[in-house]
Amino acid sequence: MKRKNALIGLLLGLFCFFATGMPSFCAIAFPNINIGMQTANTPQEFTQGVQIMILLTVLTLAPSIIIMTTAFIRIVIVLALTRQAIGITTLPPNQVIAGLAIILTFFVMSPTINKINETAIQPYVKNQITQEVALEKAMEPLRIFMLKQTGEKELGLFINMAKMEKPKNASEVETYILIPAFVLSELKTAFKIGFVIFLPFLVIDIVVASILVSMGMLFLPPATVATPFKLILFVMVDGWYLITKSLLEGFIT
Repeated sequence: MKRKNALIGLLLGLFCFFATGMPSFCAIAFPNINIGMQTANTPQEFTQGVQIMILLTVLTLAPSIIIMTTAFIRIVIVLALTRQAIGITTLPPNQVIAGLAIILTFFVMSPTINKINETAIQPYVKNQITQEVALEKAMEPLRIFMLKQTGEKELGLFINMAKMEKPKNASEVETYILIPAFVLSELKTAFKIGFVIFLPFLVIDIVVASILVSMGMLFLPPATVATPFKLILFVMVDGWYLITKSLLEGFIT
């Protein structure tokens, strides 16, 4: 009981010390943020309100937009399939897989990001172009990147589903058609790479399972014996280096 009272007294003393004994902290002025809704009296005010709502919606969907229009899809799927092929579903953790995918995505997309900054963001910040022109110029480098990675079959699928005429060149392809075609192409490419990665590990699983059956060890899980051999193989061939190199070459070359 005495210890409990002493602990309570210590906490009260610390609170009083921080509240009264450190006036420099109390002198800090924190900003006050007010968000409210007012009646729009003019068409200009109504338009600004609509623009703010659209901007907030875009910011909410920004992570999904970034994922669906960059190299993140292919990279994260290949890394996840690699982990699955090794047979250790929890290592590396999901945070490591996602973090590595984000870093590699920024590396791959850095030329596109720099071009968007030079042609759209900086001129717009300097009031040299309007917001509409900035959005159009920002989409051009991104469209060029997606067109390079999109297959004709996937692109033709969405063009036919939209019942549009076949475009004469890539610039005539609408963005709302290009994005789903790009996502579909990235999924197909990622699973192709994953299939190639799975093959050597599948061979190890088959060999280990056959040896265990021939030795009569039916109750020993083959995955328990095969996992160390998979890790040894992966380390000997420097697997992460080869996979990273293949992913980057697939985008850069």
